Amino acid sequence: MKKIPIRQIRAAFPDVQSAERFTIRRLQDLVGETDLIHDLHRHDFFFILALKNGEGIHEIDFTSYQVLNNSIFFLRPGQVHQLDLKAGCTGFLVEYNTEFYNPNTKLSIQRLRKASSKNYCKLEISRFEKIQATLNAMFLEYTDKEEGYKEVIKANLDIFFIEFVRQSPNPTGPPVAINQYTQERLEEFLELLEIHITTYKLASQYAGFMNLSLYQLNEITKTTLGKITSELINERIVLEAKRYLLATPDQIKEIADQLGYEDASYFIRFFKKHSGYTPEAFRQNFG
Repeated sequence: MKKIPIRQIRAAFPDVQSAERFTIRRLQDLVGETDLIHDLHRHDFFFILALKNGEGIHEIDFTSYQVLNNSIFFLRPGQVHQLDLKAGCTGFLVEYNTEFYNPNTKLSIQRLRKASSKNYCKLEISRFEKIQATLNAMFLEYTDKEEGYKEVIKANLDIFFIEFVRQSPNPTGPPVAINQYTQERLEEFLELLEIHITTYKLASQYAGFMNLSLYQLNEITKTTLGKITSELINERIVLEAKRYLLATPDQIKEIADQLGYEDASYFIRFFKKHSGYTPEAFRQNFG
């Protein structure tokens, strides 16, 4: 069984011993007059693809998005994706690791969490132009590498994320007004889900961790994401299972065990109910 390759961010200065990694490149320099095709893979770094002009298909965690003008894709480390960009695309590709940009204030951490929950956003032209100006400033700093350029780039990343999270989480719908308390509790839930998904799978357990009633937690997830808590938990389990199925040669029983299921047959039924495939069929169709 073929594993999903993990791509590591390249070093800007291979001779310099530093854990910090950051690159920004113009898409027109990468794509040129031929299509750019990246097969299924995952990264150990953050990935920002900002397209001023572009066509193609971008699949992120098994969800397919059409590449459009004035659009932005944002991936966290560990997400799997494949990309088909048609010749003539313009914009920027930014890659960085947590050693380079690791926000340490409550506000900036919350902002990055909000951005991390949104893989794709189609922007109005005026909004995209503001972000493009920020990316262009980053590109010039990265190219010239004058004194303090890293700090300027990090400051511009702050500006980028401010602009990015201002956009609607649903690119085809209107923005939804969400109060700060609700947003913070949602982010707390998503962080708990990230940490405990292989151990705790009941909505009531997460409500308990957060000192909320199940009704209160469901209201938070419905208001912000349009889904009750159990739906989000099930979606996350299925996503983790898909990653294991495609990224490892492990047997189904081993994957079930890694996801916290002692009964492999129960896991198989659960996966089929929520994905439409048995684990083996999914692996054969998409592996």
